[in-house]
Amino acid sequence: MSATSAAESNAIPAYLPLRNDLIGEEPYGAPQLDVPVCLNVNENPYAPEPAVVETIAQRVKEIAPTLNRYPDREHIELRKAFSKYLERESGVRLDVDQLWGANGSNEIMLQLFQAFGGPGRTALGCDPTYSMYPEYARDTFTTWKLAHRNADFTLDVDATIKAIEEVKPAMIVLTSPNNPTGTPLKPEDLKRVLEAARTAEVAGAAEGVHPVVVVDEAYIEFRDPGTPTALELIGEYENLAVSRTMSKAFAFAGARVGYLAASKGIIDCVRIVRMPYHLSAVTQAAALAAFEHTDEQLSRVNHLRETRNATAAWLKQQTYKGQPLEVAETQSNFILFGGHFDDRDRIFDELLKRGVLIRVVGPEGWMRVCMGTDEEMARFREALVETLRIVEKG
Repeated sequence: MSATSAAESNAIPAYLPLRNDLIGEEPYGAPQLDVPVCLNVNENPYAPEPAVVETIAQRVKEIAPTLNRYPDREHIELRKAFSKYLERESGVRLDVDQLWGANGSNEIMLQLFQAFGGPGRTALGCDPTYSMYPEYARDTFTTWKLAHRNADFTLDVDATIKAIEEVKPAMIVLTSPNNPTGTPLKPEDLKRVLEAARTAEVAGAAEGVHPVVVVDEAYIEFRDPGTPTALELIGEYENLAVSRTMSKAFAFAGARVGYLAASKGIIDCVRIVRMPYHLSAVTQAAALAAFEHTDEQLSRVNHLRETRNATAAWLKQQTYKGQPLEVAETQSNFILFGGHFDDRDRIFDELLKRGVLIRVVGPEGWMRVCMGTDEEMARFREALVETLRIVEKG
């Protein structure tokens, strides 16, 4: 089926009682195209090692005879594994009742919106930011509001605090490193927001209720060594929730495992809205097996950091229509670049013709590329130079 016919197959007949606010909406998703170099969805490009694959297969085989029974709906062993991993990765020791897993950090975020959003409630984000947040809000009938970031994509703390006072959100959603810009969240900025949220009112809630601050750290393992994580503040701030995932640095996107670190109170709120037995026995077994090979799963992270830094330096040396490309500061495995692309859709198409898929996302004039293998990045560099010269000619 072609891309066009696939899109047409999503047409919804007018006689179906689709919710009025969903009429005309499109399903979320980055393009899934069969091209040699896919650098558009921020995956770890390196496949699990054979030893990891073997352990996963063995663990799934061991639980297969029990699949007639429901899995552990509280996934206790997996939560213990989250705790052990975070202590090692971030030096933060959390109890099992401060951790919660789900099918990717997407489900974690949706559960947070289900628990704290809803009709009459507002969630506040800081744009540019992850494009799924307003969809979580839409799907839970939560009002979505934005405070704008600074020109360099760092958090405008004063504007954010002012917005908290004005819109009285139930949730404040921050992202570090930010998607799509890669910008890290400074600890002092986060603390200011957390302090403001401690006393802020929540529209539609009782007196004495204050907002939850959610920090989405999907890409945090790619940060430079020594860079703090929001996890370090959980013991100090009971209104802080930190979302993590195994999809990115941990090279486990296909398994769909995300997790939440927060106070027991926040975890218990999320447990109210979770679907029964939401994490399958197969998912739990595969994740536990992967954690047995943490070293192998994270073995390419340092190289991807080096690739990111080298690619950022190279991009700054490139020009488009006589101007150097702008490159946003990034602590992730992707780079937002360009700044003055006047026809980014054509740049996307020309790259695609050369077998390279990146992402048209973020503010006008910018594009995003995630880090691939050395061979993939070499092809990206070659294709981008060719593309920019072609598009410059009109």
